[in-house]
Amino acid sequence: MTEGVGSARQAYAAWLDYLTLERRASPRTVRAYGDNVLAYLNFLERHTGEALTLAAMGQVSAADLRGYLAFRRQGGDSGEDALAPRSISQALSSIRAFHRYLDQRHGVANAAVELVRGPRLKVGLPRPVSEEQARDLIAEAADDTEREPWETARDEAVLTLLWGCGLRISEALSLTRADAPLGVSLRITGKGGKTRIAPVLDAVREAIDAYVAELPFALAPDEPLFRAKRGGPLSPRHVQALVQILRGRLGLSDRVTPHAFRHAFATHLLGAGADLRSIQDLLGHASLSTTQRYTQVDASGLLAAYQAAHPKG
Repeated sequence: MTEGVGSARQAYAAWLDYLTLERRASPRTVRAYGDNVLAYLNFLERHTGEALTLAAMGQVSAADLRGYLAFRRQGGDSGEDALAPRSISQALSSIRAFHRYLDQRHGVANAAVELVRGPRLKVGLPRPVSEEQARDLIAEAADDTEREPWETARDEAVLTLLWGCGLRISEALSLTRADAPLGVSLRITGKGGKTRIAPVLDAVREAIDAYVAELPFALAPDEPLFRAKRGGPLSPRHVQALVQILRGRLGLSDRVTPHAFRHAFATHLLGAGADLRSIQDLLGHASLSTTQRYTQVDASGLLAAYQAAHPKG
C-alpha cells in the first residue's frame, strides 16, 4: 500500500494526478474518468453507510458494480439523468481503469470488476465512417490512459495519416524514420508498385511530429517509423485491433475498420466537390470505375442534400 494513501478518496485524488501528470491525459479525459469514478464512489459510500477505506475497494463485488450500473441506467436518485448504453459502457471502462490503478499502485486487487460486462450496444446499418466518427475515433485513441503516452501519440498519428492522406494500412506502415518530419507531400508506392504523390495536411504533419517527439527508440533512417510496444515494427494487425477496440467503445458499426478511414478520405473529398479523376489519382486506383464504386455516397446523405437544396425540400 502506498504511504499516505489509506482511503478510497485519497486514492481517487492520487489517480487523477496520475492521469494528468504521468499519463498526460487530456483535461477532457481526466474530467470524464473522474466524474464516472466519483459517482461510483459516492454510490458505494451510500450503499455501505460509511467512508470507503482503500482495502474496501478490493472487496467490491460484481453484484455491487452491477447494482451501481443499474442505478445509473435508471437515472440515479433523481431519475432524470439516466445513462444511455454507450455512457454506461464508458462508465464501466473508467471504473475498471481505476481498479487497475489500485492494483498496480496500491496493491489492492479486485478481479470481480472484470467479470461485469457492459451493455450490448446497438449497431446501426453499415455505413462509411463519417467526419464526426473519424474525429471521435482519433480523439479516443489519443486519450487512452491504458497506453503509454508515446503509444497513444503513435495511434493518433497512424489514424490521422490514414484519414488525412487516404493511405492503406500497408502504405502508412511503410513510412521510415527518414520520412519524418513530413514535407508538403509523400511519395507512396502502392499496389502493383504504382507510385503516387499524397499531399500532407498540417494536422497529419503535426500528429507525426508529436509521435516522433515521444518515440522512445532510436531508429536508423531506413527503419519503419511506427513501432510496437517492444520496439519492433508495428503490424497491420495492431491497427486493426486498435480500431476494433475504439469502435466498440464508441458503439460504432463493425463496418468501421482502418480501411474505412481511406474510404472516408475519398467520400469527404467527393462531398466537398473534388472530381473523381483527382480522387482516383490520390487513392492510386488503376481504373476510374474502382474509384466510382469506392466513393458512393450513401442514400441518406443524398436524401439530406436533396432536401436541403431543393426548393420544395
